[in-house]
Amino acid sequence: MRTPTNQDFSRTQDHLNGNEQPVFGPEIGEFTDTDEHLTGAEGEEMKTGTTTVGLATEEGVVMATDMRASAGRMVSSKDVQKVEEIHPTAALTIAGSVSAAQSLIRALKSETSLYETRRGKDMSMEALSTLTSNFLRSGGFFIVSPLLGGVDEEGAHLYSLDPLGGMMEEEYAVSGSGSQYALGVLEQEYESALSIEEARSVAAHAVQSAVERDLASGNGINVAIVTDEGVEITNHKDFEDLL
Repeated sequence: MRTPTNQDFSRTQDHLNGNEQPVFGPEIGEFTDTDEHLTGAEGEEMKTGTTTVGLATEEGVVMATDMRASAGRMVSSKDVQKVEEIHPTAALTIAGSVSAAQSLIRALKSETSLYETRRGKDMSMEALSTLTSNFLRSGGFFIVSPLLGGVDEEGAHLYSLDPLGGMMEEEYAVSGSGSQYALGVLEQEYESALSIEEARSVAAHAVQSAVERDLASGNGINVAIVTDEGVEITNHKDFEDLL
């Protein structure tokens, strides 16, 4: 039997003190300390550089995002699709860490497929939103602030989720650094009786408003229309096509 060393006791004490590394370790280039992760080199709070909006209507859900990816003060890409189908009748927007969001999307696609294969029925939006919230709460997808929209037997649903797993069902919602500009448009123009085409125009107007004022948003718009017939995603460089 091996004689315990001082290092072994030190590791045990660290475990008792709650100093063990988390199950989900940091990604390459991330800070290991949460406080440092939330702040930049000069102590400035990190922000999600994007604009995403979602609107729930009687006919379905319309989701829209800008197409710019930023790295600090630099535009790293001008052609990013920030909304993805994760289910035949549900889609998720991306705001925050790109790698974490992509990982979250892959996990959701896998889990929904497994759920429906085992149970022989479609996953409800309530179950899908709970699954998404649980993934975020695990801490493995830090920092992601998505919008989840979809249609099930009960109708159209839109959920706003925060990086810690908080979830709220909304009639309309926004996320990202351009949120305040987009939200002002939605407050003025949203109505529950909007048709899909009208909702698409309102969503485009909201993203356009953010693009004009938010430096981290721009270069076009992604639009996802989610109905009981499926998810249709289109990309547009010119907002006038939708207004």
